[in-house]
Amino acid sequence: MKEPTKNLDRWRLVLGKYADQGLQQGALSGHAARLDAALEFLYGREYLGRGLRGDTGPGSLDASQPTLVTWLGEVRELFPNDTVEVIEKHALDRYGLTELITDPKTLERLEPNQQLLRTLLTLRGHLKGEVLNVARRIIRQVVEELRAKLEPEVRMALAGRLNRFRHSPMAMAQNFDVMGTIRRNLKHYDTQRQQIVIEQLRFFERNNRRLPWDIILCVDQSGSMADSVIHSAVMAGILAGLPAFRVKIVVFDTSVVDLSGHADDPVEMLMRVQLGGGTHIAQAVRYCGQLVENPHRTVFVLVSDFCEGAPPGELLREVAKLAEARVKTLGLAALDGQAHPSYDRQMAERLAACGMEIAALTPQRLAHWLVKVIS
Repeated sequence: MKEPTKNLDRWRLVLGKYADQGLQQGALSGHAARLDAALEFLYGREYLGRGLRGDTGPGSLDASQPTLVTWLGEVRELFPNDTVEVIEKHALDRYGLTELITDPKTLERLEPNQQLLRTLLTLRGHLKGEVLNVARRIIRQVVEELRAKLEPEVRMALAGRLNRFRHSPMAMAQNFDVMGTIRRNLKHYDTQRQQIVIEQLRFFERNNRRLPWDIILCVDQSGSMADSVIHSAVMAGILAGLPAFRVKIVVFDTSVVDLSGHADDPVEMLMRVQLGGGTHIAQAVRYCGQLVENPHRTVFVLVSDFCEGAPPGELLREVAKLAEARVKTLGLAALDGQAHPSYDRQMAERLAACGMEIAALTPQRLAHWLVKVIS
């Protein structure tokens, strides 16, 4: 569980709501109450087989209830990955929560949004036939909306850089050349007022990058990284649309999947993602190291919570190799709209000591970081 829970609360969560009187404790509150509501939503159905009357309403598992998606999101937020897998398996196999993966009409009634997209990615391996086609349409709609929101600012940041050798007639405050303006107008110095009379302002010109940069995105597809996986796919699509960049994207759990052939299509990329499973980061970093052609013109971005399942020394050695080769390395604990990370801070500190910059960024901030690194 993601927050500590008192022992008595734990027993109450195990035994269920009918244990309140026997345990002689007050109602659960805060984090424990959220855990109880999430568990009761599913395991409360167990009472139906014992002759007790089941509740109806928001706590039911009726096919038409959009709260199914809300509940799945809550479970993934509250419980660790291995527990989430058990709960979802029980929901599908024991309690018949199959509507999202078998009934396209149920899926079509749900509002397309990022929460639903996360759920579809989690259940991706169960989707077949017409449900899969509906899921693809939903994923495309959400991705296009997200891309339309992010792309203008990202492109503005990445399409050009300040050229401090040429000047532009276009007056933009962020391009203002202070020293050039002073030099240009020194001949208009007013000795009586002891001031420079500014007759002509100077501005730096933006020019397009001509030298190619390789961007390698190495993305952890464990269940806790759902939002970062989505934003990584969209970001890869945006970067791939800029001629000065060559984008490669790799996703991993205990296996490594190279999706570079779909870097320009976030939907196809996400349709090949399967959230969940273990994590072998070192193996993925080693594979990405083989993709490096020009270390001095390569940016390696590891998107992960840094919770390594393999011996940590292996990961540290692989990152150190990239840094020693002069590859620019960045470890992102989160890449989403909020950049609120949950990650292994001790491992992050060890990676930083190997030469990897560590951050949690929104896509817009990642774009500005890239400008700083490659300028």
